[in-house]
Amino acid sequence: MMKETRMNYLMRLYSGRRIHEHLFYAVVLFILIIPAVIYAQTFPQRPSPPRLVNDYTNSLRPEENEALERKLVEFDNTTSTQIVIVILETLDGYPIGDYAVKLGEEWGIGQKEKNNGAVLVAAMKDREVFIATGYGLEGVIPDALAKRIIEYDIKPYFKQGSYYEGLNRATDSMIALTKGEYTADRHSKPGVPIYFRFPWFFIGFLIFFFFILIKAKRTQGIASNNNVPFWMALLLATMGSRHQRGKWDDFSSGGGSFGGSDSGGFGGFGGGSFGGGGAGGNW
Repeated sequence: MMKETRMNYLMRLYSGRRIHEHLFYAVVLFILIIPAVIYAQTFPQRPSPPRLVNDYTNSLRPEENEALERKLVEFDNTTSTQIVIVILETLDGYPIGDYAVKLGEEWGIGQKEKNNGAVLVAAMKDREVFIATGYGLEGVIPDALAKRIIEYDIKPYFKQGSYYEGLNRATDSMIALTKGEYTADRHSKPGVPIYFRFPWFFIGFLIFFFFILIKAKRTQGIASNNNVPFWMALLLATMGSRHQRGKWDDFSSGGGSFGGSDSGGFGGFGGGSFGGGGAGGNW
């Protein structure tokens, strides 16, 4: 009888330990699941019809939204590189860098064979912004330059509430980078004149100066022979030489300006992939 009672006691003790083990494992599992639940994030559906500028907060006026859309659509049509703007209210604590990369993957921004997509995400309530780049753009828009674009193109204007201006300048810089035309002129510290930062400015000025002198010598004879004031003759000669450069005149008058033509609408995303490149910041 005593032996049987002891056996019952051992069984109860063993059962109690099993219950504690189950409770322990349940608590550990709960602790592991909590962060996933807290940071679970749903992404907006891929826009239909497809758009490159997606403002879910009405931070942009309709005409501003359309101006950015036209510019980015034309860039996509001419280069196949897709730059997408997504403006959200808040990410509720979700890391904006992870969000931007995963959103780019979810939507398939960029071409599948080139992975040449980039997404600029702005969370207005959180006052956070991030530029994420696809695999194919990580070399032309490296993290350091993406950070400069945020610091110099976006943040100063976002702080003033000029969201369109910040996004317009940022996308201009991103486009220039992909086309190899990017310069850090406007990102330089103020107070240093451009001709001190770029020695070739002097060279160009000297060439122009000598060109004017040559024109002056040629024009002086015309002025003396035709009783025309010297400076008037020089002006007419300069205008005549400029007229010969018809292509440049057409471009300067707006015929070749970027974004001026009817792009015909955005055709859709191409299934590009993202590798985690990019940079972000607060304003």
